[in-house]
Amino acid sequence: MKSRLLALALCALLLPAAHADQPTATARNQAIKRPLLWKVSDADNSVYLLGSFHLLKPDDYPLPVEVDRAFDDSASLLFEVDPAALTSPDAMAVMQKYMAYEDGKSLSTVLPKATLEKLSTLVSAGGGSVQALEHSEPWAVSLGLVLGVTRAMGFSQELGLDRKLMARASEAGKPAAGLETVEDQMRAMDAVPYAEQAQGMHEFLSDPQKAVRQMNDMHAWWRAGDVAKLDSEMRAEMAQKTPESYRLLDVERNRAWLPQVEKRLSESKKDNTLVVVGSLHLLGSDGLVEQLKAKGYTVERICDSCRTD
Repeated sequence: MKSRLLALALCALLLPAAHADQPTATARNQAIKRPLLWKVSDADNSVYLLGSFHLLKPDDYPLPVEVDRAFDDSASLLFEVDPAALTSPDAMAVMQKYMAYEDGKSLSTVLPKATLEKLSTLVSAGGGSVQALEHSEPWAVSLGLVLGVTRAMGFSQELGLDRKLMARASEAGKPAAGLETVEDQMRAMDAVPYAEQAQGMHEFLSDPQKAVRQMNDMHAWWRAGDVAKLDSEMRAEMAQKTPESYRLLDVERNRAWLPQVEKRLSESKKDNTLVVVGSLHLLGSDGLVEQLKAKGYTVERICDSCRTD
């Protein structure tokens, strides 16, 4: 069973970076083979939908030529969160606010005993104390664990596809905006039931090396543009095993974003937009791709080497 915690942290959420991570892996000089890229069109203009991976490595660049063409063909970009908001001093304060409890609870009161013991063992091995995490919600602790493991694997937030394209848009003078606020993201994460938050943490703590293997799998599927694998092993499993997490972090956010994407089609005549969001948001019947198809727009996969899809 793939780690739903990894799925959440790596493809569903774009969070403010606490610092610039330094990649440690040696580049393999391999570019992404196939992008998760679709073009949605009406009679006047188009919106490109690009599925992101929020943590990447140096050898994930350069980007495929299809992404370069979509970027060049777009007058503006739309991300999960406005790039300016991610670098605002307020972003980290908002994140810290939602990481803490407001109902008098603590980590030791919401985690099952077995999970708390596993967490204590892991933290103690690194010279820390689980007591220092008492005021942090499980999702926040889990996110820190995942970022620590992925950093050791050579992944970096600063190399994530979103951040790279944010910087590129700024250099090109192309306006960029967000589909939601940092607080919207934090509110969604905070609303996930404690039981599902604990479930994801327990899976991770039970076998961290398995999480490493899963991360490598997901990264490989994303690089290859393997829609079927990403959908079945990440999105569908998340929907089945943690339905509230899926509803809050995927379905509800997609529902809020859809009118904003449509607005770009209806109002921006002959000015195309490149929309960059976590890959999970594009997959399955709840994804933006299928929802826009259902509304009658022309939707095509942009992938030079894909035979189908």
